[in-house]
Amino acid sequence: MKDFETSYPLLNRIDTPSDLRKLPESILPAVCEEIRQEIIDVCAHNPGHLGSSLGAVELAVALQYIFNTPEDHIVWDVGHQAYAHKILTGRRKAFYQNRKSHGLKPFPSPQESPYDVNTCGHASNSISIALGLAVAEEMQQSQRKVVAVIGDGAMSGGLAYEGLNNVSSTPNDLLIILNDNNMSISGSVGGMKQYLLHLHTSNFYNTLRFKAAQKFSSWGILNDSRRKKIIRFNNSVKSLLANQQNIFEGLNIRYFGPIDGNNIQELVRTIREIKDMKGPRILHVHTVKGKGFSMAEKEATIWHAPGKFDPVSGQRLSSPAQHQPPKFQDIFGDTLVELGKMNEKIVGITPAMLTGCSMDRFQKVFPKRTFDVGIAEGHAVTFAAGMAIDGMIPFCNIYSSFAQRAYDNIIHDVAISGLHVVFCLDRAGLVGEDGPTHHGAFDIAALRPIPNLTIASPMDGKELRRMMFSAQLENAGPYVIRYPRGRCSDEDWQCPLEQIETGKGRCLKQGTETALLTLGPIGNLGIQAIKKAEEELSQQGRAAEIAHYDMRFVKPLDNALLDEISEKFKKIIVLEDGVKEGGFGSAVLEYLSEKQYAGQIVRLGYPDRFISHGTVAELQEEAGIDITSIKHALL
Repeated sequence: MKDFETSYPLLNRIDTPSDLRKLPESILPAVCEEIRQEIIDVCAHNPGHLGSSLGAVELAVALQYIFNTPEDHIVWDVGHQAYAHKILTGRRKAFYQNRKSHGLKPFPSPQESPYDVNTCGHASNSISIALGLAVAEEMQQSQRKVVAVIGDGAMSGGLAYEGLNNVSSTPNDLLIILNDNNMSISGSVGGMKQYLLHLHTSNFYNTLRFKAAQKFSSWGILNDSRRKKIIRFNNSVKSLLANQQNIFEGLNIRYFGPIDGNNIQELVRTIREIKDMKGPRILHVHTVKGKGFSMAEKEATIWHAPGKFDPVSGQRLSSPAQHQPPKFQDIFGDTLVELGKMNEKIVGITPAMLTGCSMDRFQKVFPKRTFDVGIAEGHAVTFAAGMAIDGMIPFCNIYSSFAQRAYDNIIHDVAISGLHVVFCLDRAGLVGEDGPTHHGAFDIAALRPIPNLTIASPMDGKELRRMMFSAQLENAGPYVIRYPRGRCSDEDWQCPLEQIETGKGRCLKQGTETALLTLGPIGNLGIQAIKKAEEELSQQGRAAEIAHYDMRFVKPLDNALLDEISEKFKKIIVLEDGVKEGGFGSAVLEYLSEKQYAGQIVRLGYPDRFISHGTVAELQEEAGIDITSIKHALL
């Protein structure tokens, strides 16, 4: 890694944004270049979200240069693009520990810095948060400026439009910056993508409007009740000159752009000219994802989060070659293709995670049966409901933490009607370095109370295949399959597609006195913990065998198997990869309590707090569900 002192002479003069503002505007391009190189250098050794942050370097610099942060509020959306923001706001020396356990948080967080206004790990919330701030500032007669930054991918989310609708009807001076790189993680999709791609403005009109706006401001016209009439007239002129209606100006939000968001001088000039204008306005900037690193510019999806790489050659570095079991997501993708060949009613739906969940494999074979709906989880679920009503069998793949955004849709549009939708919740459990906004911690507890749902979790790749096959059978109803990020435990996963009876668990190992009940892949840690516990007991001269049951289903529970277990064992340990409160262990506890079970029940799961970021192994230890913690519970 480069030496901080010798490689970045300009950045060495910047500890806070106030230091940046002391620099002449003429050297800002050089500052941007140093920031870009430092992001590349750090991410090459400590993987993170590279492409998005490279594209937004000039935007972060311009905002910190023009606005008086942290007094003024800059609200980032998602946070994938905020590495330059971190470097400029007092965290440069700690940036090399970004996303590591006890290091910088993966996304902006007000717990970490006063320059971070909001927690932003999920998309599409910046406009609503910023509008709340802007209205509150106006109510308190504050002079603070408020800026919302949102990407074109996040603009596909419904919350963004709810925010825009209220921006247009609520008195405010909010500045919205639309960072348009024609990408989310994979390419952006939907009508908004096409709209932004073809949105052009007249140079003559922009020049005329800037001059007129400055003149009207000097006359005080834009500050009174006539402002809305002028804006409506402005919109009409714009539509005439550009031969199109602008969706933002149609909402009475003044629109500027598009401009080159990687041209720091143009960006600074434009923001300076519009920052003190009254009323809501939007600045549309075009940026290049992966800007300044040729490989990232050419293959933006791969370089969104590429892992370790050589910062000079761009060669991606992988672990030493060794045969490993496949990832759960790849087994999902391959199995969905098999099922699609067997049943023409099967369709695939995902909200902007086509490659992330490996549904791109299904798309290659069945392009007309694959639907990437953009960052719109609620719509994905309700869209699936509509297809199910008409006899199709949607496999709706959503990351577990993102499925939280579609909770009402799952209840109202699918579960009440008992529709045959298969929800595959990828990234269930601890996801590692992305931290609490991305951990799939709450899906079991959230979904378990909902009637009509089947909730299952496969212990390995073969079980995932069997559950997917079972879920698509006629009359299966709403069916949830949760599985983690990462690799399964079995290399020989390509088993025949066979039905698993709904609500039926299995005994993996017989035992006496103590039984371990597990749900999903974490059962593999249970196997290792049992082995270590029995070895320790043997060394103590205690001949005890610990039973192990893979329950498979949290809803419905295998009550017959639980009755058998409760009659045989004095101690029951329940292990899950989710929150304890309301989760799988709670379901077992509730049932056995009603049966007046007199033995001991111990629940192992996440404690009642948000789990931080780090490697999965580190976080399992923090949550008390690692092999050592399980072994102690068994002993």
